[in-house]
Amino acid sequence: MNLLIMGLPGAGKGTQAAKIVEQFHVAHISTGDMFRAAMANQTEMGVLAKSYIDKGELVPDEVTNGIVKERLSQDDIKETGFLLDGYPRTIEQAHALDKTLAELDIELEGVINIEVDPDSLLERLSGRIIHRVTGATFHKVFNPPVDYKEEDYYQREDDKPETVKRRLDVNIAQGEPIIAHYRAKGLVHDIEGNQDINDVFTDIEKVLTNLK
Repeated sequence: MNLLIMGLPGAGKGTQAAKIVEQFHVAHISTGDMFRAAMANQTEMGVLAKSYIDKGELVPDEVTNGIVKERLSQDDIKETGFLLDGYPRTIEQAHALDKTLAELDIELEGVINIEVDPDSLLERLSGRIIHRVTGATFHKVFNPPVDYKEEDYYQREDDKPETVKRRLDVNIAQGEPIIAHYRAKGLVHDIEGNQDINDVFTDIEKVLTNLK
């Protein structure tokens, strides 16, 4: 099976990706792992990517696309199939992936789209607080401290509601055209992500069992 998994930050994509890989024995291809492996193995694209990273620059799309192509060309993919996680991030990358798959004679069989209401994600992602003295981490809603006093806790910049909302807005703007692109191909399977982790996976399992 050749799959993509998509979802906003905090939607549980990583958790579900791990469960899919364990249950269906596909190769998990995450962007970070791919970059690290390409650089460690000093592949052509890995060396190129490192040259940008070492200068503190963003890796251009053509290099990222090249690293994906290198990974999808490896022998294990023919045997197991794959689950792409964290790519494509833009509609341009989605078009590049279409081209790569066509060149490698690989068919994409499904896109798992974990849907969670952005307001729920805002609450989920911006609720983290850290105790000033001990460094212990809590969540205002899901794991509040017993003796909560606001002055004893702080939030990292990344966890502040305005920062989280910006990140979600960017992800929604980038993700919508990608989902529309794959929906037009009849590949998207929407999964309700606002339920228990195991129930989310049960829904995914039904979809993937039907695809096999």
